[in-house]
Amino acid sequence: MMATVEKRPPSRRTVLKTAAAAGGLLLVGFDTVQTAKAAPDNAPISPFRSWIQIDQEGQVTLMSGRSEMGQGISSALPMVLADELGVDWKDVRVEQAPNDVPRFGDQGTGGSGSVAGSWMTMRQAAAAARTMLITVAAKRWNVTPESCSIKNGVIISGNHSAKLGEFVAAAALLPVPDFKTLTLKKPEEVQIIGTVVERKDIPSKTDGSAVFGIDTRLPGMLYAMVERCPAFGGKVQSVDMSAAKAMPGVHEAFEIPAVPDVHSWGGVAVIADSTWIAMQARKKLQIKWDMGPFSNESSESLRHEFLRIVDSRLKVVIDQGNVDSALAHVPSARRVDADYELPFQAHATMEPMNCTVRFNGNNAEVWAPAQGPEWVRTTVAQVLGIKPDAVKVTTTLLGGGFGRRYQADFAAEAAQVAKKVPGKPVQLIWSREDDMTHDFYRPASYHRLSGAVDEHGNLIAWRHRSTSTPISEWWSPKDTPESSELGSSTQFPYLCHNYRLEYLPTKSSVPRAWWRSVEASTIGFVMEGYLDELAHAAGVDPLEFRLSKLDGRLVKDPISKDNRPLDTARLKAVLQLAARKSDWGTPMGKGEGRGIACHYSFNSYVANVVEVAVSDGRLHVKRVVSAVDIGTPVSPDAIRAQVESAIIYGLTAALKSQITIKNGGAVQSNFDAFSTLPMNETPLLEVHITPSTLPPTGIGEPGLPPTAPALTNAIFAGTGKRIRRLPIVPADLA
Repeated sequence: MMATVEKRPPSRRTVLKTAAAAGGLLLVGFDTVQTAKAAPDNAPISPFRSWIQIDQEGQVTLMSGRSEMGQGISSALPMVLADELGVDWKDVRVEQAPNDVPRFGDQGTGGSGSVAGSWMTMRQAAAAARTMLITVAAKRWNVTPESCSIKNGVIISGNHSAKLGEFVAAAALLPVPDFKTLTLKKPEEVQIIGTVVERKDIPSKTDGSAVFGIDTRLPGMLYAMVERCPAFGGKVQSVDMSAAKAMPGVHEAFEIPAVPDVHSWGGVAVIADSTWIAMQARKKLQIKWDMGPFSNESSESLRHEFLRIVDSRLKVVIDQGNVDSALAHVPSARRVDADYELPFQAHATMEPMNCTVRFNGNNAEVWAPAQGPEWVRTTVAQVLGIKPDAVKVTTTLLGGGFGRRYQADFAAEAAQVAKKVPGKPVQLIWSREDDMTHDFYRPASYHRLSGAVDEHGNLIAWRHRSTSTPISEWWSPKDTPESSELGSSTQFPYLCHNYRLEYLPTKSSVPRAWWRSVEASTIGFVMEGYLDELAHAAGVDPLEFRLSKLDGRLVKDPISKDNRPLDTARLKAVLQLAARKSDWGTPMGKGEGRGIACHYSFNSYVANVVEVAVSDGRLHVKRVVSAVDIGTPVSPDAIRAQVESAIIYGLTAALKSQITIKNGGAVQSNFDAFSTLPMNETPLLEVHITPSTLPPTGIGEPGLPPTAPALTNAIFAGTGKRIRRLPIVPADLA
């Protein structure tokens, strides 16, 4: 009896591999987890999936699935690739990968995770390509693969040498090696990682050819703006659009509903021939708003609620030892009670929110400066009533992200306006006022701390009670509220036998989400500011106080699913490096002071020292010295730029900016009221990088958390004034 053979269509991998080989193109995917046989189409997705392409000219292309928003990953990632493969830096280029989850997996960019998440898979993919090319060359030359090496894009073995391109077609026919069997280069063999190279994104940004979302231009393009309720959760009660519709150049004016899944509020949209016309027509809309159920909320009412909750019975998250007993038996002179408070903060990206959509009836095209292109794709599909596979998303360059562009509300609105004019590309533009008053803000929070030291300077008790407007209740209500609010306070690094952490959320209508360094920006300020207070109570130098309580322990997080331990030895080392580079302990003038702080976030260790001068109630931030340990420093230039940026962002939040709430909406609407740190007030910045061969960790955000506490600690050192509430106001220094 003849066996029946089941015929199946070729798999996605088979089609792609065959096509690449036919074209003489070597293609290695980061999701290549094959052993001897091809991995199934449902193989586990790696944390960062991209493709390496090598053509017969030896040109190497990295198809990057992450978004470039100024953080420099379009250079850092190919540095890893070039080094492991053995090619010349000038022969590597980067292309933004299309949004395609089956091919590239999760393409979200955030959490300081692009380099850290791709480090191993990038090296393995490059090593796989190197192995395949060497295999072909060795066979052709009749030599052993071990005798071959690749340098500057040339394969060498004894007297034999040839460029990579000569072996690409044959190598493309080979099975991709099992990543687990590959030999990766040793740290002493790398030549590009850890050096300063020319960034791949700078030429186009210099000559103006770089395309950000707002630069998108298509034939027949229209432009749109949306008027939204000034109170969060409000909606249109009635509207007269006649004056707006009568304006020359206006195509449509119409209401759009809220899209609850992405917290898009709805409102009234105007589509016109230009952004200017849309902006002017929007002013002519006569809208009567239903301000919704939260129009009485204000910063004052929220603060009253904070105080009520922090005085109530909170949920105990961590309880070690006996805090109450320790506090009850310590003299009042060695006990410190303090309240810390932080406001909402806006992202304030330089490029206003924007998105371009063309709806073709059965499919759609999207051009978006997005940190979460897949979320954009599914949201646009939902709004247009089509399948996600029918939506093509092109991720442009981002003019700043800081977490704001991980949302999809702006894409939902763009799809809503595009649906009104099928076949026409429509670019939705937000004004600065739209951005500032309809952001997803960093949560506001309130913290009450009690602690004590003994006569020897030991930390004998620490109780941290807090409340905030948690992110998780806004985006993942099934999670516990504290899961998004406590940061490394759940991995308390300092020696303390009696430690209690308590928390309860505060309800608020104010939208919030991930802001640069997320909860670390608040927890870092509270922990490191308060630790300085305890050092003062102990009569011990703040640096020495910290160092004496970091003993090399590995501290696990008892509530986190990602339970990578905090290494107190590494935290101690960055403190020592920052202190040494800042001349810690040397005399300073009257009204001058140095402050130090450290923090662990995104698996990275940072210590900052800030120098200030205060005279006649005026503050001058003179210098900030930062020491970082992020494992292997792939791109030192990008690391320094990121840390400097994070410090400036942190100083802005500490000195200049906040979002206050009145009548259920944001008060600040532009940079006149929400100030940023100007260049003439920017201090001297120094960034010192710890050498390491450990896997790299994040750096886009970790420089921010220790900035504010180092600043306020410096102010105390120079003036004796303790600041526990941000932003700093003139009355704090008087």
